[in-house]
Amino acid sequence: MQSYPGFRRFLRRRLPNSRALLGFAAAFLAAGVARSAEAHIGVGAQPPPGAEVLFDGTRRILDEKWTYWEGPRFASALPIKWRIVPDPVDPGTVLMSDDPAAAGGKYGAADIVTKKAYRDFRLHVEFLVPEPGGNSGVYLQNRYEIQILDGDQTRHGMGAFINETDSPYHAYRGTGKWNAYDVQFRAARFRDGRRIEPARATLYFNGLKVHTNVPIQQVWGGPNSGLDGGNDGGRGITDTPGGLKLQAEGHGVLFRNIWIQELNLPEPNTDF
Repeated sequence: MQSYPGFRRFLRRRLPNSRALLGFAAAFLAAGVARSAEAHIGVGAQPPPGAEVLFDGTRRILDEKWTYWEGPRFASALPIKWRIVPDPVDPGTVLMSDDPAAAGGKYGAADIVTKKAYRDFRLHVEFLVPEPGGNSGVYLQNRYEIQILDGDQTRHGMGAFINETDSPYHAYRGTGKWNAYDVQFRAARFRDGRRIEPARATLYFNGLKVHTNVPIQQVWGGPNSGLDGGNDGGRGITDTPGGLKLQAEGHGVLFRNIWIQELNLPEPNTDF
């Protein structure tokens, strides 16, 4: 209770003989702090036990865990041309999405994707947009994009499951500052090759829950966008796991502290 002295004094004035109630209040507040610490949410959140670190600021893990997505517009070549640069805010190094092949906004020309594919998972990604208009994206299963686009508050804008939800722009900290996406994702479900349940996801943006268990119906942006983007206008989702993808779109967006925890979510509920 030392962090809440005003509340402690209030209880003593109102209920001077209620030690039990004071103890209960202390336990309740302490439990709330513990839950927050255990949630592993927000800028600086560390991976829980069993999670896989996908990027820790080093070239070694970039080469070990990632490769290019060789979609129809792919125009770069290994080794990955994204650069490891000094963190402009904190000590350490980070990843910059400025591959020359993507100059002019050619998404799909130099996007990077994890070598490992995933189905259900919990994901943490931190990003920083250095300049106004900076553009990138986080693709779940190399299909479903969570937009990174400074200045855009539409359904195509920052923090939106692109074209599927509104942009929670109020949660964005702005250029030059680190932001965090925390996602719990459940892959689409199939029976006899037919999709019977859409993918679903819950998103925290800088610690604020902004999308809760939303269904995601399709891949947007055509065949250059990701897996199944060219199938029936992006509606032809297949029962194939996919990697986490980061988009190069000709902007120097920065990334750090990326980790993922594989899950098995039998029920269509991603809330956490």
